[in-house]
Amino acid sequence: MADDRSRRGTAYHSPDLLAYVQRVHAKHDTALEAAFSAPARLGLPAIQVAPSEGRFLQVLLRLAGAKKVVEIGSLAGYSAIWIARALTPGGHLWSVEAEPAHTEATRESLRNAGLLDAVTVVEGKALDVLPSLERFGPFDAVFIDADKGNYDRYGAWAAEHLRPGGLVIADNAFFFGSLLDDTPDAQAVRRFHERAKVDFESACISTPDGFLVGVRKGISPG
Repeated sequence: MADDRSRRGTAYHSPDLLAYVQRVHAKHDTALEAAFSAPARLGLPAIQVAPSEGRFLQVLLRLAGAKKVVEIGSLAGYSAIWIARALTPGGHLWSVEAEPAHTEATRESLRNAGLLDAVTVVEGKALDVLPSLERFGPFDAVFIDADKGNYDRYGAWAAEHLRPGGLVIADNAFFFGSLLDDTPDAQAVRRFHERAKVDFESACISTPDGFLVGVRKGISPG
């Protein structure tokens, strides 16, 4: 008989357990640790992905053989390091960030990691600057971790500019636990979910705030 672990919520997720798997699978080097701690050091919001989520993102991109990736929402460059290290040789990441202080922090993090040549940090509101990146597409992956009220529009852009078989990955897919609320932002994130099931072979996994992963439909066999 199947057990009922799927109904037990976070009962298995003790701090010691999470620390153990992070230490084994997602241990920081100096560059990652500096980027992860940058928000606290610089007075920025501490809203970056967790170490295990960053590592999961990197593994997904390596499985996809990603060479051209767009990140929407840079913060201080922590996820950008994980992404850039996943790229195939000659690959490139375009990391889009609206806040000038965040773009500077991202560039510093990438400089510390020796990755500036592999990443273009694009400053500006994503919906304004994404059209300027379209000439580099189609892309192998788009990672979304920015303002939630535009998740539906970011998802639509990803669907249009990913290659068949390309990945869309989005953090905060649970919208901080408020996904089912009747607010404009929650509605936008739900529209993102509902459109993702149309354009992608998608799944949403239960990380602390949900990771949506989708494979762009239309992939050719072999």
